[in-house]
Amino acid sequence: MRYKDIIENEEVKALLKKGNANLGVLGYTDHSERHCAIVANHAALVLEKFGYSEHEIELVKIASYLHDIGNAVNRSHHGEYGALLANDILKKSDLSVEDRITVVSAIGNHDESTGGAVDPISAALIIADKTDVRKNRVRNKEKTSFDKHDWVNYAVTEAKLKINPDKGTISLNLQIDEEICTMFEYFEIFLGRMMMCRRAAELLGAKFKLTANGSKVL
Repeated sequence: MRYKDIIENEEVKALLKKGNANLGVLGYTDHSERHCAIVANHAALVLEKFGYSEHEIELVKIASYLHDIGNAVNRSHHGEYGALLANDILKKSDLSVEDRITVVSAIGNHDESTGGAVDPISAALIIADKTDVRKNRVRNKEKTSFDKHDWVNYAVTEAKLKINPDKGTISLNLQIDEEICTMFEYFEIFLGRMMMCRRAAELLGAKFKLTANGSKVL
């Protein structure tokens, strides 16, 4: 099974659609196919830049696209639910047992509440997922009912993920509109995720750096 097969899989499409709809009702930002595709592309780029094989890049794209399917079951422990659902789907594929378990493990470990990087596939997935911060992930159109996650994402006017294998760095450079959200409010929400990225980068032999409005934060 290839990444393109995952994108076209009807069960995957249905799970992502339902999970994103559930999160919309609960007030969460966008977790649609678009988010999963962005995460897959960025995770693949991380491994590509650090010299990983085409096979490993293909696995991280599969894991990244599937990482949020567990939201169809419940937001709480969605990583673990997603891992079980993915295992079921991938059992029907031609992936080897070892590759299937690698993908399932990455999905099950991507959430900051219970997981962490355990291998290069999970590390790249975590970095790509946690750095997908952008204004258009906010789908609540009524600002008066924004929660703190909405404000934090809405305040990001620019986010650039830069990967420099020569310097051994993975950097997220943000521009934040402080009239919308203060730096304190931003890091109150995202510091845990950024620290998770830091540990994931270390597993890849790199340093994770974060700058906000030109100032180094991590």
